[in-house]
Amino acid sequence: MRKDLDQLIKAYQIKKDEIQRRISEFKGMLNESDERLFAELAFCLCTPQSKATTCWDIVSSLMRNGLLFKGNEEQIRPFLNAIRFGDNKAKYIVSARRFFTEDYELRIKDKILSFDDLFKLREWLVEKILGIGMKEASHFLRNIGLGKDLAILDRHILKNLKEYRVISEIPKSITKKVYINIEDKMKEFSKRINIPMDELDLLFWSKETGIIFK
Repeated sequence: MRKDLDQLIKAYQIKKDEIQRRISEFKGMLNESDERLFAELAFCLCTPQSKATTCWDIVSSLMRNGLLFKGNEEQIRPFLNAIRFGDNKAKYIVSARRFFTEDYELRIKDKILSFDDLFKLREWLVEKILGIGMKEASHFLRNIGLGKDLAILDRHILKNLKEYRVISEIPKSITKKVYINIEDKMKEFSKRINIPMDELDLLFWSKETGIIFK
């Protein structure tokens, strides 16, 4: 196990600068427009059981075609053919856009910044946004620079947490209680090996996919 940890820490040292550049980009997101933040939310709505790079290509295409902020479900749906559950995800995007629209303008940033508790903000997103669970809410918050202490428990992360004996097995289903329990264990592991949570997530993700993405 020590050898495995040494290899992980060595991989982190190799990728550290690139990982930290990506984290710095995330932290700059709150200086961007409400539309740009919504694009990140739409991306996270698309990612369940789908390839992240494909999801971002889809969101980018919707933006180029003027549909992400104006299109209805029927117009958005054909762009989602390359991912699973496209019908549902088109509905989720339109529903989220409607939720964050006031006086015909997106107002996502003000609502996010009104929270002074990151974990309450995550719970609020899960409660209010159709199609958002703990993983997607954590992913979105990380991608806009607020996920320093949040775990994004997708299959890549869970696989690595099991590999490094942070968890004994990958749960078949993840309730809120199970999610928080695993998140706490990942925090402890992160502190033990001195790699920040958000950086550890990107390290694990790149270990499985070969890229540092989002």
